[in-house]
Amino acid sequence: MVLVGWLLALIPAGSEGAQVYFYRDHRGVWHFTDAPTDARFRPFHVRGWVRAGVGSSRIDPVLLQPYIKSAAQAFNLDPALITAVIKAESAFDPRAVSWAGAQGLMQLMPETAVLMEVDNIFNPRENIFGGSRYLRLMLDRFNGDLKLALAAYNIGPERIAREQGIPDVRETRLYVDRVLKYYRDFKKK
Repeated sequence: MVLVGWLLALIPAGSEGAQVYFYRDHRGVWHFTDAPTDARFRPFHVRGWVRAGVGSSRIDPVLLQPYIKSAAQAFNLDPALITAVIKAESAFDPRAVSWAGAQGLMQLMPETAVLMEVDNIFNPRENIFGGSRYLRLMLDRFNGDLKLALAAYNIGPERIAREQGIPDVRETRLYVDRVLKYYRDFKKK
């Protein structure tokens, strides 16, 4: 919260259209500017004291269905699973940015987005395709075990492989349970 307040102080009064950009370097240091000079900078969006996924940027899930169905077909996934991950990750807010730097509908980390060939992480179609491709990779890596794949999507595949199961991390366990609940709900529709 202090960081957001500090960033708001950077924007001069009366400049509602001012844009702040950010990136996090390899050491974990955050860099902010209003005049980006490096391709790593991404727009920083502040909409009051709103958590990701509950802001005014939400998209009606029905409008995302063509992208979800296409990605599901491309990566051999159930559309209800992709929809469940989107709901759990961003609550259908394509502009969502997590405290850790994950972005967009499926909350891709910038490095993962590059690996998944996503050029514009905030573009709903690209984000859904990148997130779906990554989810398919996690399912393949963990032999189709949905719980392990979801845990890997949340906390990273190396941690899952190292611990040979879902780690005792409350956030990850709650995440897996939440996605599975949403998945069951969307399958009924």
